[in-house]
Amino acid sequence: MKYILGIIICAFAFTTRAQDLDHYLNAALKSSPLLKDLNNQIASGKLDSLRLRAGLKPQVIGSSTGTYAPVIGGFGYESAITNGQTLNALVGVNQQIINKNYLAAQLSALKLSKDSLGNAIKISEQDLKKAVTTQYITAYGSLQQYQFNKEVVDLLTKEEDLLKKLTRGNVYRQSDYLTFLVTLKQQQLTLSQSRLQYKNDLTTLNYLSGIVDTAVLEIKDPDLKRSFPMDTRNSIYFQQFRTDSMRLANNRSLIDQSYKPKINVFADGGYNSDFSYQPYKNFGTSVGFSISIPIYDGGQRKLQQKKITLEEDTRQNYKTFFNTQYRQQIAQLNQQINDNAQLEQQIKDQFKYSESLIKVDTQLMQTGDVRMADLIIAINNYMSVRNLLTQTNISKLQLINQLNYWNK
Repeated sequence: MKYILGIIICAFAFTTRAQDLDHYLNAALKSSPLLKDLNNQIASGKLDSLRLRAGLKPQVIGSSTGTYAPVIGGFGYESAITNGQTLNALVGVNQQIINKNYLAAQLSALKLSKDSLGNAIKISEQDLKKAVTTQYITAYGSLQQYQFNKEVVDLLTKEEDLLKKLTRGNVYRQSDYLTFLVTLKQQQLTLSQSRLQYKNDLTTLNYLSGIVDTAVLEIKDPDLKRSFPMDTRNSIYFQQFRTDSMRLANNRSLIDQSYKPKINVFADGGYNSDFSYQPYKNFGTSVGFSISIPIYDGGQRKLQQKKITLEEDTRQNYKTFFNTQYRQQIAQLNQQINDNAQLEQQIKDQFKYSESLIKVDTQLMQTGDVRMADLIIAINNYMSVRNLLTQTNISKLQLINQLNYWNK
């Protein structure tokens, strides 16, 4: 039996040093393709801003065109239309005159897009941290369960040696010894099962964190601290509503600015000739301008403004609904944590009694003054209370994890 127990324990020997929660959180954040994608989108937005400013500078274009339309035997294009042959080589400059308010609105749109992506990164980080922490707590609970089962197996193994001697001395009957032995065997199976469960939970934790590792290692207590609600004005979950409000206001400005007059000035210089008379003198320049003034659009401007008004109403409705849910969620989690703390204290008190009873019964067993059925009942009660204490502690950690997720 000792040989079998040694195999079980050795099979679960921790192969490397213990890791903490931060190790897995940092690995998950570092390997997340979603976060990398969002950061790349922000970098792309910065390039869009630079491209917008570059487009406001004078645009210089070089061009050249040559044509020849022969007339053979009286057949060919009308010379008055084609000029027979032409050649031009020009450098043109075009400058769009942009209203400062329109430019400011365009730049503001890019900035708001960047702010929205930045907030999306923060929320995505919170989602990822919550998922990894949830699995970490689950794995930690499995580890605690394994460690407790190992303690019970060690205790029962020690008592089994004593009981065997007492049975040989006719202090206990053979049936009593077999009853105890069955309990020990069952607990050894439970130990093997808890080992596999922890290994599976640890593998899932590595998977969520983007860690390629099959080693079985010990993880530390997550040591989560309960945070308290922050001002919703600073919450990342309400930031998107504020960003959307500014975006809609900026869209109104863009619509208004798009109906302002637009002016372009342009110039070119170079060679342009049809070779009809003194082609060597056909070098020159030209300048010009164009202006566009919206007069009537069939009422599209008002329709666009009404559409934005509807979007703002939708935003307000979502914000009101989310605010109610947010506050309800915070209140519910706090209440559950408080109730869980009270239950945990009750279980700890009960555990003290169960632990004391085990100590008394094991001492009485040395003199044969305890019935084996009573000892088995005491052991089962002890394990049941200890398991309940572990589950309650894990539930508390999971509730704190959920609360901390929203208090950001």
